[in-house]
Amino acid sequence: MTADSIAATAEAYAHTHRDVSGGWLRPAVFGAMDGLVSNFALMAGVVGGDAGHRAIVLTGLAGLVAGACSMAAGEYTSVASQRELVQAELEVERLELRRHPNEELAELAQLYVERGVEPKLAFEVAQQLTADPERALEVHAREELGIDPADLPSPLLAAGSSFAAFALGALLPLLPYLLGTTSLLPSLGLALLGLFGCGAVVSRVTARSWWFSGLRQLALGSVAAGVTFVLGQLIGAHLG
Repeated sequence: MTADSIAATAEAYAHTHRDVSGGWLRPAVFGAMDGLVSNFALMAGVVGGDAGHRAIVLTGLAGLVAGACSMAAGEYTSVASQRELVQAELEVERLELRRHPNEELAELAQLYVERGVEPKLAFEVAQQLTADPERALEVHAREELGIDPADLPSPLLAAGSSFAAFALGALLPLLPYLLGTTSLLPSLGLALLGLFGCGAVVSRVTARSWWFSGLRQLALGSVAAGVTFVLGQLIGAHLG
């Protein structure tokens, strides 16, 4: 095939994949799940301890704010540290390419040989790919480190999505109490629907069915809330 025919075929066949490495998906999903489960479990424990309406609302609000800030700070620190580590390794690779270009070229060619490319062709491919210093760094980063230097996760994006998702999840079980209810049942209903809905939404970016993901999250959240409710009752009765 000629270069033009290869390009035409590739363009005609082009298809897209979902983003599986973005910096927003994991913290957003984790934040929403954590906010919903932890805040509902916290409120259930307080309700189990026979606390009044005011105490329940204050507990829910405190859990929402504290949890969202904690999630955002944790995600920012985690992603920033990971990004700094990657950048440090890229600097090491850039320095090696500058100091030992021939050895790095041979190393890249050997990687292709190990994947089944003939040695002569592997060396030619490596030469062409690494003719430009910046492209050489990108190729070596992909092949040796398994990363894309142009697509590193953003600490601010991870922190912001985590904060917003946690706050939204934590608000759901608190909403009935903010509207004046004095029973845990409306909060329980919203929390269960939210748990199942979050699990079902996650299934859109995984290989699991929506009902399996929804029921799994529903079961996990229910166990957490049930445990804290029982503990709240036991502790509340003992303190009383």
